[in-house]
Amino acid sequence: MSLHPGILWAQRTDKLYLTVELPDAKDPKIKLEPEGKLSFAAKAGTSLYEANLEFFGKIKVDESKISVGQRNIIMVIVKDSPGYWERLVKAEGKAPPFLKVDWNKWVDEDEEQESSNFDKFDLGSMEDFSKFDGAENEEADSDDDDELPELEK
Repeated sequence: MSLHPGILWAQRTDKLYLTVELPDAKDPKIKLEPEGKLSFAAKAGTSLYEANLEFFGKIKVDESKISVGQRNIIMVIVKDSPGYWERLVKAEGKAPPFLKVDWNKWVDEDEEQESSNFDKFDLGSMEDFSKFDGAENEEADSDDDDELPELEK
């Protein structure tokens, strides 16, 4: 049985910000589809984490970016057509419990013109989704078996 990772989200007129909170994610498999679907799977510790989302609208995979870090996976997903969505996912009703608003990145629609500091974030260091194959974490995996020195008493 798999678990759901915590996912934070915020939006702008033209993009979505998603942060998958999963420290030490191993071998992430992330697929983004133009019709607005995201599938995620990764191991952390001995557990498998999975999430499948169907977004409220379509997206541009070739313009979207991803960055896999030690503590989380950050995605900047470009919307196919500009505008604020009523909600992140297509399904009406209460959002899944693992999906939460990222209030640190959130900007209200009428305040978007006053650019936030996060909107100045350099996307150049992020990988294109079209080139993402999950190989970024291989270096981090290589030192997993190293012994830590004993602490002084």
